[in-house]
Amino acid sequence: MADRAIFQDFVVARSDRLLRTAYLLTRDWGTAEDLLQESLAKAWFAWPGIDEPEAYVRRVLVTTYTSWWRRRWRRELPSADLPDAAVAYDPAGPREELWQAVGRLPARQRAVIVLRFYEDLPVAEVAGLLGCQEGTVKSQTAKALAKLRVDESIVKELHR
Repeated sequence: MADRAIFQDFVVARSDRLLRTAYLLTRDWGTAEDLLQESLAKAWFAWPGIDEPEAYVRRVLVTTYTSWWRRRWRRELPSADLPDAAVAYDPAGPREELWQAVGRLPARQRAVIVLRFYEDLPVAEVAGLLGCQEGTVKSQTAKALAKLRVDESIVKELHR
């Protein structure tokens, strides 16, 4: 019963921050909520053995997102008909353009950018969360930043 109360306290205290991270990964609030819920459900089963709950849940969040992204990519089918997309004015301006560009990055690079620059985590911690070497985090960061530097939507917005 004590574990349940501690878990509930954790969820109440950390869900907003974790949901923002999930949103930055998915770029959709509904999908972000589903991602967070699935991650918390996975954490619940491992809860008694977790030493650092926030780091653990964040890692589950990223690995679950990556898994979803890979599955969705394999199920995607090309279509000759493109959907009509409305272009709406966004008062967020360049900032929204930046996040849209981040949303176009591959899943791993997006995860690195979100964890390094939004969550402000050090390279070593990101490597631990993603289960890779620090050099991998650095190279993925460099590749992501290089793609963002040449993304036309950002470049156009900066030169206005």
